[in-house]
Amino acid sequence: MKTLSIDVRPADSQDALAISETHRLAWQNAYAGLIPHRALTAMIERRGRGWWSKAIRGPATVLVADVAGTIAGYATVGLNRANALPVEGEVYELYMRPEYQGIGLGHMLFGEARRLLKSLKCNGMVVWCLEDSENATRFFRSNGGVDAVEGIEDFDHVRLKKLGFIFK
Repeated sequence: MKTLSIDVRPADSQDALAISETHRLAWQNAYAGLIPHRALTAMIERRGRGWWSKAIRGPATVLVADVAGTIAGYATVGLNRANALPVEGEVYELYMRPEYQGIGLGHMLFGEARRLLKSLKCNGMVVWCLEDSENATRFFRSNGGVDAVEGIEDFDHVRLKKLGFIFK
């Protein structure tokens, strides 16, 4: 019998390249057909190994879902950036490689992100996603989020509605 190790942990500098690849695959899967191709490609290309190396050392915390040495997903977590909202924490991003979606690892990673914010004494949190991203909206609703606020993101002159899910 083989044992498969699954760990959610803070990212370290050795993870930058793997997170970059996870980011590329997850964003292509999540946003192809929603975000214009040129804008999506540019956003992905900006986030290479160097960008992630800096992010890992930056003020936000980068968590990874490590499955037997493969970075299956990542989350970035920190203080809420929208001062008008009545919450203190924010999950800036949460993405899984397509082949690891739908098996509970995203819920595990999200749970750890929430626990981290609670341990930092953050009162509530927000997570933003594109309204037309059905997988994301379903995921955040299934985890108890209430889509309480709206905003707009502009991608190459295409304006897309985003939802802010509040978690208490």
